[in-house]
Amino acid sequence: MAESRPRVWVSQPLFDDLVGRLAVHFDVHATDVVTEHSPAAITEALRDSAGALVTLNEKIGAPQIAGAPGLRAIANVGVGYNNLDVPALTAAGIVATNTPDVLTETTADFGFALLMATARRITEAERWLREGQWQQWSFSTLLGADLHGSTLGIVGMGRIGQGIARRARGFGMRVLYHNRSRLPDTVEHECGASYAGFDDLLAQADHVVLVLPYSPQVHHLVDASALAKMKSTATLVNIARGGIVDEVALADALANGRLAAAGLDVYEGEPAVRPELLALRNVVLTPHIASASLATRRAMVSLAVDNLIAALGEGPDAGRPPTPVNPDALAATAGITIAKRQGA
Repeated sequence: MAESRPRVWVSQPLFDDLVGRLAVHFDVHATDVVTEHSPAAITEALRDSAGALVTLNEKIGAPQIAGAPGLRAIANVGVGYNNLDVPALTAAGIVATNTPDVLTETTADFGFALLMATARRITEAERWLREGQWQQWSFSTLLGADLHGSTLGIVGMGRIGQGIARRARGFGMRVLYHNRSRLPDTVEHECGASYAGFDDLLAQADHVVLVLPYSPQVHHLVDASALAKMKSTATLVNIARGGIVDEVALADALANGRLAAAGLDVYEGEPAVRPELLALRNVVLTPHIASASLATRRAMVSLAVDNLIAALGEGPDAGRPPTPVNPDALAATAGITIAKRQGA
C-alpha cells in the first residue's frame, strides 16, 4: 500500500492556481470561505498536519502546536509574523517562514498614498462633498498641509522605509529617519535621508510614517508622551503594526488639536477599530491593504507556497525554504529531508 502523503492545512481561500501547487506533494485541506478560526479550531486543524499555510489572522503559539507532533512548518503569508510565537515554534523544531521583499514597492506606494491623503484631507473632503455640504466655494475650505518642501520622519528604515524615502525625494522633502542601527552612508545618500534620534525626529517632522517591525519592545512606542513631542500641525501615518501606537492617546491628541491628522492602515485589535477613531474626521482609516495589489498578493502567496514545499522537504529547494524566520529550526527538518532522500 502506498504511503499516505503529508497533510497540509491552508487557513483561508487564496489563489487556487497557486495553492494547487501544494497538491503535487501533499494532501491539501484548504478552507473554502473566509473564516475567523477560533484558537480551538486552529489547534484541531494543525493536529494531524505536517505543515500549514496561514495568514496574519491566525494566531499560532504553544497551545495550538502542543497536540501536533507531526507539525514541521508554518508558512505565513505576510512580511510580518507577530501572529506566530516564533520562540515556541523554534523550541518545537517547527520552521516558520514569511514573505518579505515581494511587497516592498507596493507597500511603499500605499504608504505614500496614505501620507498624501492624510496631509491633504482627501477622505474628509470626500465625505463632506457626499454629505451635500459643498454649497459654495470658500477660500478656507479643508485646508491641508503640503508635502513638498516639508520634513518627513520615517521610523523604521528597512526596505519599505527606504522605498518611501525615495518617493519623498521626488516631492523635494527633507527626510529624517530613525532605525535600530544607522544605515551605511551609501544607502543614506541613495535615499536622501539623514539619521535622527527618535525624539528629535518627532520634534522636527511635519509628517511621521511608521514602518518598523512589531516587537514587545516597541509596543505603544508612540504613546501620549511621544505624541506630545510632535508639532500640533503634524500628521502621523502607520503602515507597520497597530500595537506600535497607543490608539487611545492618538484619538485624544487628534480630537483636541494636539495633532493635525493621522492615517492608519493597521490597528491594535484589528479587524475591530476603536470607536474613538471612527468618530473622528481627521483620521484616514483603511483596512490593512498596503500590499493589496493583485500582482503583489499573488507574489506573496507564491512565495509562501515555495516556502512550505521546501520546508517540508519537497521540490528543488527541499530543506532550504527561501525566507525562513527561524533558520535554527531548519536543523530538525533537515534530518527528515536527508532521510527521505536516502530512502530511509
